[in-house]
Amino acid sequence: MTEVPSGSWDSLSSENFAPQAGHQGRTPGETGGYRSGGRPPGHQEGLSGDRPGGAGGGRDEPANPDPAEVHSWYTTGMELLAKGSPAAAAQVLQRAANAEPASRSVREALARAQFDTGQYLAAADNFRLIVEASPTDDYAHFGLGLSLARAGDHAAAAEYLALAAAMRPDLKHYTDALRQVRATLQSRRQAP
Repeated sequence: MTEVPSGSWDSLSSENFAPQAGHQGRTPGETGGYRSGGRPPGHQEGLSGDRPGGAGGGRDEPANPDPAEVHSWYTTGMELLAKGSPAAAAQVLQRAANAEPASRSVREALARAQFDTGQYLAAADNFRLIVEASPTDDYAHFGLGLSLARAGDHAAAAEYLALAAAMRPDLKHYTDALRQVRATLQSRRQAP
């Protein structure tokens, strides 16, 4: 994100996501490997699919896209994210998400690109799809919480950030984000 200093609590930047045990492929912008346990984007990972007008909306893709083409879209999107071009990445990753709506790795990359371009509600929709399919995914809870906070829904953000922080209390940026959102909520309650 360009408007947030690198490494701050509400950044999805790579400084906040150094590789850790059990989190293979979690470093945003990393192109070597897949976020979902080494599975390629074409692998059916249990998402419920696109929501009309929601996270997946947009162009129609062929009913049975070539898996190599979907993989190419995914890797191109990840490379664009790594190079600091989230808007271009979002376009390519949206195409991959339309072709493979059940791919968590594609959804997460798309959500990160949307977040980085200020499309917080769209990012929240994609992170929510991941959370619904995999309730123990701490990063998806974190991304959903940050997206909701940026969209102005601090109460809902606090719930998801609390879950992420409870799942991974060792990650300081999770607890920092939760603390900041709770402070925002408290200051708004005290405001005249």
